[in-house]
Amino acid sequence: MLADGDAWKILNEADRVCSAEEVSSAVQRMAAEITRALAGRLPLVLSVMGGGVVFTGQILPLLRFPLEFDYLHVTRYRDATRGGTVEWKVLPRVPVKDRVVLVLDDILDEGETLAAVRDVILQRGALSCHCAVLADKNIGKSKPIQADFVGIRVPDRYVFGFGMDVHGAWRNLPEIYALKQ
Repeated sequence: MLADGDAWKILNEADRVCSAEEVSSAVQRMAAEITRALAGRLPLVLSVMGGGVVFTGQILPLLRFPLEFDYLHVTRYRDATRGGTVEWKVLPRVPVKDRVVLVLDDILDEGETLAAVRDVILQRGALSCHCAVLADKNIGKSKPIQADFVGIRVPDRYVFGFGMDVHGAWRNLPEIYALKQ
């Protein structure tokens, strides 16, 4: 956990990589794309906690079709800036068998977490698993999964804001920042 002064120091030294207006526009565009793709399918929408909560809260009201909602909690970061092993904290309560599933997450980084989520959902019998991420990080190498819907592309730096944290802080920012290199 960061001290208040340390959190402010991180923000003040960070580079803004995406404005609040750009984030909002990306979310609106994604909602229209998802609506075109999934309307009439009554999907089960799963938010990945905790990073996906801000993105989910913004995009759900923009989806113009009936859906069922649940969440899951899986992590690799545990308030660190480097990923570790995938840790499942909460599986979806709503059965995914024979369902069209849409997973909402904050960022597609190396892809290990989202690939693990997709694999579990498909192993549990989902008809299909669609993934939407607010941010896709350009890491310069292939990933084990590609998102079906992407809001913005971010550089290969540690980013935070709009649901993504840095040492547990700043998920609440309306824009996205990157740590100094």
